[in-house]
Formats: sequence, structure tokens, C-alpha cells
Amino acid sequence: MGSAAASAPHIPVLIGPLIEACAPIAGTWADGTFGAGGYTRALLEAGASHVIAIDRDPTAFQNATWAAENPQITLVEGTFSDLDAYGRDLDGVVLDLGVSSMQLDQAARGFSFLKDGPLDMRMSGQGPSAADIVNSASEADLAEILFVYGEERASRRIARKIVARRAEAPITTTRALAQIIESCLPRPKPGQSHPATRSFQAIRIAVNDEYGQLADGLMAAERGLKPGGWLAVVTFHSVEDRMVKRFLQARSGGLATTNRYAPDIEREKPAFEVPTRKATAPSETEVAANPRARSAKLRVARRTDAPAAPVDRAAIGMPRLKGQT
Repeated sequence: MGSAAASAPHIPVLIGPLIEACAPIAGTWADGTFGAGGYTRALLEAGASHVIAIDRDPTAFQNATWAAENPQITLVEGTFSDLDAYGRDLDGVVLDLGVSSMQLDQAARGFSFLKDGPLDMRMSGQGPSAADIVNSASEADLAEILFVYGEERASRRIARKIVARRAEAPITTTRALAQIIESCLPRPKPGQSHPATRSFQAIRIAVNDEYGQLADGLMAAERGLKPGGWLAVVTFHSVEDRMVKRFLQARSGGLATTNRYAPDIEREKPAFEVPTRKATAPSETEVAANPRARSAKLRVARRTDAPAAPVDRAAIGMPRLKGQT
């Protein structure tokens, strides 16, 4: 990992394999999740001539004077689901999904159950907060969010306890919510994750529409990339990875017919070429240096000259709540 990663406030996950897979790095790239700027720095050091650095969190740019003063970087406050509106004929797009290290480490942002703070979780600082959802959603809706977005098997029990507790007083802090969840679940055994992990993930995903953003962002990347351009996506849990994998399968012609005797049908020309079907995982060395990389996976694909086209969200395995389109 180069000095770009080392000098950034956080370590960009799988940056070495990403640079290697997409080499030679050149031209204009879009960094859809600027964060602390690790990927942007590394791309420029590797040979990119310009990076469009996008982040919906306005605080990401507050300490990025080095980026604002660099003519090779264009800072954009926005979502990567609109990245093709910020740049076209891109040579590459990188998406580092999930919550950033900076957001987790700031108690005031309300993302972590390990730090007591206001129950917020909004990446952009706009729209309904986690506290709004926790204190206003029905018991059935809360249970569905926890189950669908967090795969929490005790979702109904936790939702019932949340509704009972908020009837006494609003739930406004991360510690208060974490304690409610802990009271519903067995004490974790050594090596197991914190009892509130799945529920906090689910609520954060609901607050920020993370799965919808991912589906739209993948399609925006397809529209924004020029022929030969690279798409590189780093995911941190199985649902995200499944969505990226199925998107690339759908757009690379990887969804074959089940009957080899059926007549040939005219298919769309593949919009992506996928060099390897298997995702890249971090090395033991990287995990030792950055434990947050443990669950990360990298998938890369190269754009063809085929026209861009929309992809059905259900076809790529996007989890959806009842009533969502």
C-alpha cells in the first residue's frame, strides 16, 4: 500500500489489489465515497490525471483543504447514485460502500453503539434520523427493518421492546438503544459480534437508503464510464456483495439460459467484461494492519461499448421493505 494510503486519516481497504487489477491507472476517475480521501490520493499517485471526489457527507470536505487546493481534484457534495451527472466518459469509478471510519469514530454522528451519542446516523445530515425512525415507526415496520436490512432473527422481540420503552420516554441516544437491544439477546460468547451490530446496521441502512443508493449507483457508473473504463466496488457485508455480483452477472451476460436445447434468443450486448468471477479478499497482512478490512470484498469489471440499460432491483437481490418499488 502506497504513501497515499498511509498519509490519509484512514486506510483505504483493498487499495493495492484495486490498483493492480485496474492498471494502468490513467485519465479521469470518480471516487464515489471520498471520505478521508484515501482512494483519491492513491488513484492520483497511481497515475490518474483527475479525480471527481463525491461524498454526501458535507463534513468529509471540512478537513480536506489539501484536496480543495489540488487542481487535479474536483470535490462534489452529492450521492454516487448521481455520479454520471458529475462526470461522463470516465476512465474509472471506485465505490467504497458502507459507513466510513470517520463517521464511526465520531460519537456525535450516532453511528456506533460503542460510543454514546445522539441517535442520528444520517450520512448527509438531512432527512429523518435514526431517532425519528426508532421513535415513530410502527412495531411491525421496525421489525421488518431489523429483519430485512439486518437479518436480525430476534427482530420482533427487539421491536416490541423498543415500542414499550419509547412509550415511557423517547429513545434519543445510541447507548439507550444498544441497551434495549442487549436486553433482548443472550450475552455474546467470546469472538461473537456485539448484540446490537445487526440492528444498528439495519437502522443505518434504512436512514440512508443504502441499498437503493447502491442499485442506482451501479447503474450510474455504467452510464458514466467510457468503453474500457473500470468499475471497482468494495463491499463489507454479504448483501452488498451479492447485489454487486448479480449486477455484474446481469450486465456481462453471465446469466445463462437453463436449457441448452432451447432456441437461441437475441441478447443485449454485454455492458461489462468481468475478468474474474471471484471477489478479492484482503490479505492477512492487510487485516492485521486494518481489522475493519476483515469482511471486505473487491469486485472489478471493465465497461464495453454497449449501450447502458436499467437493471431490475429484484433481479440483483436488493432487499426491499413492503411497499417499496
